Amino acid sequence: MKHYEVEILDAKTREKLCFLDKVEPQATIAEIKNLFTRTHPQWYPARQSLRLDPKGKSLKDEDVLQKLPVGTTATLFFRDLGAQISWVTVFLTEYAGPLFIYLLFYFRVPFIYGHKYDFTSSRHTVVHLACICHSFHYIKRLLETLFVHRFSHGTMPLRNIFKNCTYYWGFAAWMAYYINHPLYTPPTYGAQQVKLALTIFVICQLGNFSIHMALRDLRPAGSKTRKIPYPTKNPFTWLFLLVSCPNYTYEVGSWIGFAIMTQCVPVALFSLVGFTQMTIWAKGKHRSYLKEFRDYPPLRMPIIPFLL
Repeated sequence: MKHYEVEILDAKTREKLCFLDKVEPQATIAEIKNLFTRTHPQWYPARQSLRLDPKGKSLKDEDVLQKLPVGTTATLFFRDLGAQISWVTVFLTEYAGPLFIYLLFYFRVPFIYGHKYDFTSSRHTVVHLACICHSFHYIKRLLETLFVHRFSHGTMPLRNIFKNCTYYWGFAAWMAYYINHPLYTPPTYGAQQVKLALTIFVICQLGNFSIHMALRDLRPAGSKTRKIPYPTKNPFTWLFLLVSCPNYTYEVGSWIGFAIMTQCVPVALFSLVGFTQMTIWAKGKHRSYLKEFRDYPPLRMPIIPFLL
């Protein structure tokens, strides 16, 4: 059996960083990363990006050496992805923050609204209902992170946690300040508006959870297998007939419901920013599905049926 020689060069300087001889033809990129780490322990596997061209795409961990367009002496180019942190840690931090921050405003802890309002309670039912909905949403997200989601990538750049937390924590504080403010006024159309909004919120939360469960069942534990998601017997998953990312559709719907319920501008802006970002993600996933699966359902749109 012939063996491969692998040289790893810095993608920027072209400096030779490592030379590996007698590498098995069946070796994966993940195994090569582990061998590289032995000589450069500061660059652990999750921090490495190996590619065939300095400006090309990163090779997948599961790519096999002998199936790559290289000779028996393979040249790979290395880029440092920077310090990494697990997706689970990022999600738990992102979601625990808003849950805790919102409750600080709800209970009106000192130094927020003035001394005379310390630990007082709002007389408006919608304020208490909003706290229940907001808390439920983020508790659901935390539990899904721990028990439902299966991540195709184990880590992300450490710097992202600061950006993400600024977004989630900042908006949580902004909306909570106004919703729980002693001078907050209830929605214009009173109980009818709140009931309609609550219905939207609950339906979309159930839909979002149903989609997450359906996506989880598509990917066996420890696998990176990708399949076309299809509706199941659960009616909430039937939105797969029309969009590629119904989890985002339901997520946006939840926040629209919350915005209607509270009639609060910061919530509406959070919904708009979230919708913009999720539309970008949905379009990317939709393109990926179309590229990977030739039999992908042609009627599906990324996030909004028939429109977007």
